[in-house]
Amino acid sequence: MNTNTNPYYNEKTMLFFNGKFKKAATTTTDLYGQTLHYGYGAFEGIRAYNTSSGTKIFKATEHYERLKKSCELINIPFQYNIDELIERSYELLEVNNLTDAYLRPIVFCDPNMSLSKPNGVNIMICAWKWGTYLGNNLLNLAVSSYCRPHPKSIKIEAKVCGHYINSILATNEAKNKGFDEALLLDTDNFVAEGPGANLFFEKKGQLFTPQLGNILPGITRATIIELCKKLDIKVHEGQYNLEQLVDADAAFYCGTAAEVVGIRAIDEKEFQLDWEKSLGKKLQSAYKNLVLEQELVLQNQ
Repeated sequence: MNTNTNPYYNEKTMLFFNGKFKKAATTTTDLYGQTLHYGYGAFEGIRAYNTSSGTKIFKATEHYERLKKSCELINIPFQYNIDELIERSYELLEVNNLTDAYLRPIVFCDPNMSLSKPNGVNIMICAWKWGTYLGNNLLNLAVSSYCRPHPKSIKIEAKVCGHYINSILATNEAKNKGFDEALLLDTDNFVAEGPGANLFFEKKGQLFTPQLGNILPGITRATIIELCKKLDIKVHEGQYNLEQLVDADAAFYCGTAAEVVGIRAIDEKEFQLDWEKSLGKKLQSAYKNLVLEQELVLQNQ
């Protein structure tokens, strides 16, 4: 690989691997690993922000606790101390001279060609400067022909490597049709989520979001619900069909990588409420204030 053109690291980039800081360009892993062959691993996406009080990793504890839970749900041993992982994450940002950054911890397995428990487990944390994943423009979504996996077929609440094949297929299908991103339904044809983000929609001054059970319990999703309580915005969690979504006034996606991004249309049917006047826009601003620790701005909105 030509490290001079790699968007994630260069010859100076350091990562954290099994207790040590190593150069990303020269660190290797085994090609017979169980995670490489079967997708048997768990990961997280975390953001750090350059706040008024220095670089802060947003909800680091919640993310690493979810990483631990994901591993436990799929029977991968997790013997790491969360406080130490957070400390190493800050050190990683420092050695790479990063302030605003995206961090990717991943727990992956040793060589094992059987469909059995891991022979051994590894952890890696890397970081890079990354803009908003879905951009800053309003999104045009396509309803995907792929649905979210049935919760009885996988641990839907675990952030597992192999689950994201579903996301890749849905995203590529949408982009090949000229759309910005996909929208997935669940196996009962209720609205679920995006390939890498949770969904909210607005109707008559209130917000609605798919209930847990068929979606990833997003940390940003939970943060948005917390913000709604502070801003006195009513939020409903339930099962909603596509007709209810299309008939909404406005909608948005949210996630660690995407942050908060508005949706223009579903299958070319545009939402009628001006995004600048929507609850999503208000929450987009409130979320940015929160992660940048500009709490006073949030309280005065």
